[in-house]
Parts: sequence; C-alpha cells; structure tokens
Amino acid sequence: MTDFKVLILGCGSATPTICHAPTAQVVELRNKLYLIDCGEGTQLQMRRYKVHFKRLNHVFISHLHGDHCFGLPGLISTFGMLGRKGDLFIHCPAEVEAFLSAILVQFCKELPYKVCFNVIDPNRHEMIMEDRSLCVYTIPLKHRIPTCGFLFREKPSEPHIIREMIDYYNVPLREIPKIKQGADFVTEDGVVIPHNRLTRPAALPRSYAFCSDTSYTTSIIPYIQGVDCLYHESTFLEKDMPRAKETFHSTALQAAKIALKAGVKQLVLGHYSARYNDIHSFKTESETTFPKVVLSNEGLIIRI
Repeated sequence: MTDFKVLILGCGSATPTICHAPTAQVVELRNKLYLIDCGEGTQLQMRRYKVHFKRLNHVFISHLHGDHCFGLPGLISTFGMLGRKGDLFIHCPAEVEAFLSAILVQFCKELPYKVCFNVIDPNRHEMIMEDRSLCVYTIPLKHRIPTCGFLFREKPSEPHIIREMIDYYNVPLREIPKIKQGADFVTEDGVVIPHNRLTRPAALPRSYAFCSDTSYTTSIIPYIQGVDCLYHESTFLEKDMPRAKETFHSTALQAAKIALKAGVKQLVLGHYSARYNDIHSFKTESETTFPKVVLSNEGLIIRI
C-alpha cells in the first residue's frame, strides 16, 4: 500500500514557545506533499525534518490568524531564491489572499514562479482541490473569524490483477486495463470469466481530517464521520473551560467527544496553549472518553 502520512511541523498555539512551533503540517501521498497551515518558522521546520521543498505544490490555510499564516511570506521568498519554476497553489480564505498579495507586491516582485490563489469559502463544505491521488474538502469550523479545516480523501484504487488467473485464462495484456476497470473477460470460446475471478479488491481509500482552531461544535461530525485519523485542536484542558469558550477553542475532552461521536479510528491532539508545560495531561483527559489518542509533537509522523 502506498504511504499516506502526516508530518507535524508545529503544534503550538498563538504564542511560540521553546517546546512547540506554531501550527504547520505536511501531508504526503504518492510522493506529493501538501502543506496545511504555515505558522512562523515553518520553513525552518521543513529544513529540520528534511521536507523536500520541490515536491510541495499546494498550501492550505485555515484562517487569517498569524500562528497559521505568518510563515508564508518567508517560504514563498525562499522558493524564489531556490529557483522554483512550477506554480504554487495557495488555497485560502479571501482575507489571507489580501494579506499575502500586499506582501508579494512589496517583497516578491520578481519571483521566477507564479503564486496562484484559490479563494475558498470557510463557511461551506465543498471540494477545493483534486488531483490523481486525492480530493480535498473544506470543513466549516466555529472560531472568532471565518475558519475551516480540511478533509483529505484518497481516491479509490483499481483492483489488483491476480497474475495466476491471467496466465491460466491466457488474458491478453490489452485486456488488463478493461478488467481493472470492472469488465469481464470473454475467451476465444465465448466463455465469460467474471471480473472478480481475475482480480482482488484494492485496499479501502484512506482519509485524514484536520480541524484547526474551533470551539466545540457537533456540526462537523457529518464531514468527518469514520475518518481514519482526526487531528482536532485541544488548546485547553477542562479546568480552563472559561478561557476556551472566551477564545473559541476546544479542550482535550471536547476533542475526544467529537472523535467518539464521529466514529473516527484515531484522534490526534494539538494546538496546545503555551500555559501548559506538560502535554501528557491532554492525553489523560481525552482518554477518559476516547481510547485511541495520540499527542502531536514536532517531528511526529502519523501513518494513515
């Protein structure tokens, strides 16, 4: 099975600390890289964890708060100094495009490549990108400003050919693409060989949901139902619930409740407030409701 994985570059919240960098993640599938959010220092984290800059063509920004987008100007500039030629696609709310466009005019006038903005509506659930490997959808969230998460859904693979059966029935090579697409094979004698006798099913397509800054809201459940892995912000612990409500963030326990209601296979916590020195309390709190919990940390690789 092809690798589908997520690299955590930063899992802190608004204030950077010596323990955690601001939010940034890299999703990798079939040798393609997709960057989710780009907090301050993201390009340094990419260097630290040996992310191949040239394989990154799409960036997804959840909202216009600095800890999710202040790293973009530097990254865009560095791409130019490295001689990038291919287009860079940034999928973001309109406010992020306005912020970046002004900076590009002042500091990136002679880029050797094109920055292409795909303006998204964070209040809608819709497909915003599609390539040969996957489709990406927005997940409307509930924060102080318009914010969305992102759902990465792998496209279904074609069934696997059973070589022994192909040889047994003397199936010509020209027929194999049709069989992979569901066609039966007819021998020279007119005998129909069912498609499912010549193939075995491919692995089920995988999915990853990224829910950044948001207060507790069950409205996201239909969009993330049954995903293989859910990253849900857990800025606070339950003891600081008043602060969570005030800032439109979630607690670790609330993230676990969402994971349980949505029937996800694994929950990843992150976006920790700088007030906490020990993040293990987040895992302890969430595991009282949902058992399969992982604490995000810089350098962590999550295999989907």
